[in-house]
Amino acid sequence: MTGSKTPVRRPAHTALLAELRRGIAPWTGLSVALTILVTLWGKASQWQGSWGETQSQVHLAAALLGGPLVAAAACWQGGREHRRHTAELLLSVPRGRLAQVTTAAAPVVLWAAAGYLVALAAAFAATAPYTAAGGPSVSIVAADLGFLLSIGLVGFVVGRLVRWRLIAPVSAVCAYVVLGFPGYLDTSARFLSPAQELFLDGSAPVWWFTPVLVTWTGGIAVALLLGYAARRRHLAVVPLALAIAAGTLIAHTGEGLFREDPAVARRVCTKAAPGTPQICVRAVDAPVLPQASEALRGMFSRLEGVPGAPVRYVDSGTDPKDGEAALAHVMRGWGITRNRLTDPHLYVYDTALGLVNHDCSAGPGEKGRKQDERMARTTDAVISWLSGEDSLWYPDSRSLARLKAMPEAERKVWLGRFLAVPAHCTPAEVPVL
Repeated sequence: MTGSKTPVRRPAHTALLAELRRGIAPWTGLSVALTILVTLWGKASQWQGSWGETQSQVHLAAALLGGPLVAAAACWQGGREHRRHTAELLLSVPRGRLAQVTTAAAPVVLWAAAGYLVALAAAFAATAPYTAAGGPSVSIVAADLGFLLSIGLVGFVVGRLVRWRLIAPVSAVCAYVVLGFPGYLDTSARFLSPAQELFLDGSAPVWWFTPVLVTWTGGIAVALLLGYAARRRHLAVVPLALAIAAGTLIAHTGEGLFREDPAVARRVCTKAAPGTPQICVRAVDAPVLPQASEALRGMFSRLEGVPGAPVRYVDSGTDPKDGEAALAHVMRGWGITRNRLTDPHLYVYDTALGLVNHDCSAGPGEKGRKQDERMARTTDAVISWLSGEDSLWYPDSRSLARLKAMPEAERKVWLGRFLAVPAHCTPAEVPVL
């Protein structure tokens, strides 16, 4: 007696596991990771040592470059059945159309998310040894992942709807334009683009940042997916309405999506010591303090005992108060690299320039021009004396020679008079060398 075999129904996840191991999906994850890492590699000096800058660069590379790449890969995946001429065969499969589409699109978006996380982990590992304050933002990570999943679903549906073989690269170009164009707008609407450049060095997203951003990007993707594959297509109205509401909130809030990060914004100062001014910088730049103190030691010794000399130097992000002066403006990639001053001599020179530079003008005419040149030579001589560097503007300046030749006590008095000159002055207020 011959018995009939009962067909074995495979678990639903079997097809997904098979798709995860083959086709374009694994290459998508690898491509996303390499795209982000190669982009970051060329700008390492600008982000290493700052969690905010690191995430800003990862976010921009993932959204503006990784997003179009995922859209193209998902679009190619979506057109697979048309290329293989198996689209009609899928109609005989007992599984619903929405389940089929979700299973077919999932490998690409999951691998894209994995590639992003690998690149993010590598970037965090590279910046962690140089960080002094703050920490990574989970909100930014969740928003980036939500965007990559959303644009993958959109690309897949486009691939299913459009049978043109070149639709994948065209979709990548279109995605790049759509994502990049809002960045040129001078309105809050630019934040509707998931690829909007975020300046996270010193700021952090508000608590509702991720839910709103994910609702905006995910709502559009889910609406498109339901409109294409759901049996009750009118249900697409619900996520579309949520996306419109979230987009309206984003456009209305704009820069209010971010707040100051107190962990990074707080100031860290050197210990106060008699005759030695304090140096105060942001907490994230605290590792630079020892080198900055060493670089400015000569300038501080020359200013010791000078009437009106600053007792504290603050970073350029802080408005100096009475008795304070601004440090040279430096930032990662321009002046600071991996918590080291790239040019300590220039740092001292620029600090001295900020201390003594005055907005003085004698007015037009030959007489005014001569007075302006005298003031410029005097200022240049003081900067050269304080910084211990050769003059950049008047290397043959006799004013510097006269300043050096002064007796020390007389020079301190003269420097005190010079430092007392107001920011906006007249030639008569500037002491003559």
